[in-house]
Amino acid sequence: MTPAPLAARLRDPRGPLFFPVTAYGPDGSVDLDVYRTHVRRGVEAGAAAVFACCGTGEFHALLPEEFEACVRAAVEAAEGRVPVIAGAGYGTALAVRYAALARAAGADGLLAMPPYLVVPGQEGLLRHYREIAAATELPVIVYQRDNAVFTPATVAELARTEGIIGFKDGLGDLDLMQRIVSAVRTETPGDFLYFNGLPTAEQTQLAYRGIGIGLYSSAVFCFAPEIALAFHRALEAGDDAAAHRLLDGFYRPFVELRAQGRGYAVALVKAAVRLRGLDVGEVRSPLHEPTEDHVKQLARLIERGYALLEEDV
Repeated sequence: MTPAPLAARLRDPRGPLFFPVTAYGPDGSVDLDVYRTHVRRGVEAGAAAVFACCGTGEFHALLPEEFEACVRAAVEAAEGRVPVIAGAGYGTALAVRYAALARAAGADGLLAMPPYLVVPGQEGLLRHYREIAAATELPVIVYQRDNAVFTPATVAELARTEGIIGFKDGLGDLDLMQRIVSAVRTETPGDFLYFNGLPTAEQTQLAYRGIGIGLYSSAVFCFAPEIALAFHRALEAGDDAAAHRLLDGFYRPFVELRAQGRGYAVALVKAAVRLRGLDVGEVRSPLHEPTEDHVKQLARLIERGYALLEEDV
C-alpha cells in the first residue's frame, strides 16, 4: 500500500482505531491463535484500522521474531478489510530493522515510537524519523510522547518528509498541539494526519476535536467495542449529550481506576479482555497485573458501561 491510499483510509474512519493486546499462553509465549481471534473480532466489530504491536500490544516486551509473527497474524486476521499499522521503535538502527520486519509481514504502515532511553534534541529527532522513513516503503506515523517531544517547526519539517504521513500525540499539551497544527497548515502544503494517542483517548477527544484532531486510539475497543463504537458514533454525529453520558458514567471512572497503578494503561486493558471471555494471558514484565480488588472494580465498571448503552436505546 502506498502512502496516499493509507492516509485516505485513515482520514475518515468508520470506527475506532484498534490497538490489540498481544496474547500469551500459559507458558508466557506468544499465542498466535488467540491473537488472531482477538484481531479478527475487533475487525468484525467495526474497527477502522489495526495498530499491531504498539503500546497496548507490549511492543517493548516482544522479541523481533515474535513481533514479525504477530504482525503477520494481524494481517492474516484483518484479511485486507482494514489497514494494519505496526509499531517500530528503539534506536534508529533497530527501528529500521523493525520496519523491515513489518513490511515483510505485510503491514500497511508504521507507528514510529520514541527512541529508547536518550532525550534527543530537535535535530536528532528529525534525523531519527527521517532515517526511518527513508529506509522503508511503508508510510510512517510519528508518535510524540515521553522523550520524543517536538516543536511546531520540527513537525512541519517532518510533514515535508517523504513517507511521513501523520503525527500521533501522547503528550496531551493542547497548546503545543494547536501550534503544531497551525505551523503545519501554514508551512506545509497537502494533508497531514493527526491522532490523539493519549491513554483512554476518549476522555480527551472532545478537546482534541476542538482543535481539528478527529482521529484517536481506543484501548477500550479491545474489550468493550460496543461502548467504544457508541462513543465514536456520538462524536461523528456531534451528539455531545450522548458522549457526555459515556464520559461521566464509564470513561472517567475507568481513567480514575487506570490511575491506581503504573502500567495499568496496558495491564488493566488486558485484564478487561480476559473478563470479557478471551484468555490473552498476563502482561510481561516489567509490567504487573492489577490487584484483585481493581479487577473486581473493573468488572463492575464494564457492566455499568453496557448498562449505559441500554439506557440510551
